[in-house]
Amino acid sequence: MRLVFRMVAALAAVAACWQVAVWLFQPPRFILPGPVAVVSALVEQRQYLGVNASITLVEILLGLAFGALAGIVIALLVGAIPAFRHVVWPLLLVLQALPVFAIAPLLVLWFGFGLASKVVMASLIIFFPVASAFADGLQRTNRDLLDAASLTQATPLATLLLVRVPSALPSLGSGLRVAAVFAPIGAVIGEWVGSSRGLGFVMLQANARMQTETMFAALMILAALTVILRFLVDALTRRLTPWAPET
Repeated sequence: MRLVFRMVAALAAVAACWQVAVWLFQPPRFILPGPVAVVSALVEQRQYLGVNASITLVEILLGLAFGALAGIVIALLVGAIPAFRHVVWPLLLVLQALPVFAIAPLLVLWFGFGLASKVVMASLIIFFPVASAFADGLQRTNRDLLDAASLTQATPLATLLLVRVPSALPSLGSGLRVAAVFAPIGAVIGEWVGSSRGLGFVMLQANARMQTETMFAALMILAALTVILRFLVDALTRRLTPWAPET
């Protein structure tokens, strides 16, 4: 709650400075509308923005779910099969090195203009941070725990599931926190490339019509969704790893 209060206070201070700057310099409204105009756009177009925000939210949640699941599976394969790391991991690095905007048109071409291409785009952006963080945690298991497991004659699979995975859960939580912030990026980029709905579509339409206040309103909704998702993922990871120290 203290963090939420600080965030609200900081946003209020930024909005106040923004409104004062608009009053003083009076830029054209299509260049920089004031916070009052943006809030008015939010209220007047609440149904239009709400419908498109719900579509983007579905894309974000599905992308986060599938991307996180793919990252967890890849990390487990890397931890269980050393040869997998040497063969597949370099290919994943090359895939992540490709610019997102270069992949987005291909995904729209392959999966169409509907929900699937946006979910795939979000999943591609998300899965590597999750896989990288979780795989790193699996590789950094405490040696004393591994020695204790070997004394019980545990199989490699049992050691992975009962020792290495629980020890790597804090690292997985870090990857999920990063993924929660990146998930909206993939969904919106997919909507920019090809879509007829969603907050990305709203931004493109508003930009073409010079409705800058509508664009800012969509950005505010997207930022709010991202912050809420980040808090939810943070709460989930704290619940899954209560023993992990915060500092």
